[in-house]
Amino acid sequence: MKRTSVAAAAGAAAIATGAIVASSYISGTAVAVAVGVLCLVTALGWPYILRVPAGKSLSTAIGLAALLAVVLAATVTGPFFMTWFPVSVALGVGAVFMIQLLRGTGQSLRLESTLGASAGVVTVAMGSGWVATDRLAVNAADSGMTLVTGVSILIAIAVCLLPLPDRLVAPAAVVLGALAGPLGALLFTDVSALAAAVVGLACGAVIAGTRRLLVAREAPIDRVAAIAAGIAPVLATGAVVYFLDTLFLA
Repeated sequence: MKRTSVAAAAGAAAIATGAIVASSYISGTAVAVAVGVLCLVTALGWPYILRVPAGKSLSTAIGLAALLAVVLAATVTGPFFMTWFPVSVALGVGAVFMIQLLRGTGQSLRLESTLGASAGVVTVAMGSGWVATDRLAVNAADSGMTLVTGVSILIAIAVCLLPLPDRLVAPAAVVLGALAGPLGALLFTDVSALAAAVVGLACGAVIAGTRRLLVAREAPIDRVAAIAAGIAPVLATGAVVYFLDTLFLA
């Protein structure tokens, strides 16, 4: 895969992270809007990553399922803000299956399209976790946990841009992401160092894993797909952060 595509994906990931962190200091509605836009952009580019038929229909199914998850995470009564996440994913996957059953072209790629688009539904809808995280008590005053998470993701992205083999970059991204979490917590917030370290470790692992998938990809990837590939791990991190926050900080 071309290094320019990796740079485009990293740039998209950094912008997405910055947008989520910045919006968390405005309002919960701003977070929902920012995440919703990112979900739509990723849903648009997901079929380009897979190179499968019925791209517009699959993008629609992925985008609508993700938007439903975001809206429900923003409006559902607490304390469990992702209660309806499985329902949103189930509806999206059901829509993907219906599209595959009804479309008349590309039968040879039907299985790949179904599995890939279903994975897209889950991945993009996980972005609703950012909205749910913003509603937690730990973020009520100063969005501290969201800031710490953003710092860890940005550090991991920076490490993943190094032109070095994966056997060096991947461990470095995970370790530095884990270290950036508690460091950011000590400098900018009152978030527990342990919670920040665990969240940073998870963020580093997600970003490093995505970098590995992109670099190992032999097929060329266009700019739309690269942007979607960069935003997707940031969205997926949202649900991971939400569940870790509820585990350590509830």
